[in-house]
Amino acid sequence: MSENLQGKVVVVTGASAGVGRATARAFARAGASVALLARNQERLDKACAGLEGAGVRALGIAIDVADAQQVEAAAERIEAGLGPIEVWVNNAMVSVFSPVKEMEHEEYRRVTEVTYLGAVYGTCAALRRMLPRNRGIIIQVGSALSERSIPLQSAYCGAKHALRGFTDSLRCELIHDRSQVRLTMVQLPALNTPQFAWVKSRLPRKPQPVPPIFQPEVAADAIVWAARHDRRELYVGFPTLQAMWGNKFIAGWLDRYLARTGYASQQTDEPEDPNRPDNLWQSVPGPFGAHGSFDSRAHPASCEVWMAECKYWGAALIGAGLAAAALACCRGRRC
Repeated sequence: MSENLQGKVVVVTGASAGVGRATARAFARAGASVALLARNQERLDKACAGLEGAGVRALGIAIDVADAQQVEAAAERIEAGLGPIEVWVNNAMVSVFSPVKEMEHEEYRRVTEVTYLGAVYGTCAALRRMLPRNRGIIIQVGSALSERSIPLQSAYCGAKHALRGFTDSLRCELIHDRSQVRLTMVQLPALNTPQFAWVKSRLPRKPQPVPPIFQPEVAADAIVWAARHDRRELYVGFPTLQAMWGNKFIAGWLDRYLARTGYASQQTDEPEDPNRPDNLWQSVPGPFGAHGSFDSRAHPASCEVWMAECKYWGAALIGAGLAAAALACCRGRRC
């Protein structure tokens, strides 16, 4: 099944920058009408102007997804202005880079409210409209860190694990009710987004995504593909697959490995400014777009997404590889 997105109304949270902004553009290229939700109205207006300049209907609404009433009011405004919501993408997030022993209780609460409860509130707002119509698609933007936690991001890892639990529970209920509303989780790798310029951090050096790093368009294209196809889950980037399988079979070894490498891999060599603004409680002003400062190190494609999108070709290639390996093994034994 391949869903036609032409003219359909898509909602993207966290859409003023980073993955959300790249995703809004990707849906617009697919012909959808796009509602962008985030806290920074100035960036939302600029993003909407770009989409409208390309002939796409767009609506930018400044909200904090941690407030359920704001999310519900935005959904009402979207349906009044653009039409019935067909796709809802929960992407908004915040994080704190800090050892647990230095975290404050309010920081855990805030990260949980935005990254986890924001997705729950978005999902519930979407369901209230999709279930009576018995159609619609909800996409949860997950992370490799919902598969395998790492040091220094305990609040974010906990929120993404919670989102996975919520999503799996809801999926069972939709199946039980024989609902035609679809639910997909897209698990992302490290991405070149502006969050590392504004995330709250107590690290001595500037934070960075754990290499290898991918461009946000890789995530955006995967999210749009997930909206078009009925897939339970989509893993983007080989590191995400490594996190999933590694945590199943060598979790204890990963604990020790990340204890050794997880601090340095999340920091650049540049000292951090302890007084720079962060976006935990309010949006950081500035002309931020989809990309961060790691363009020279970011990959523009993911072979795992290609394999998922072209599963028959992918299966054929895997089969051919296994057959070649088996043939080589047999020849080796005859020799």
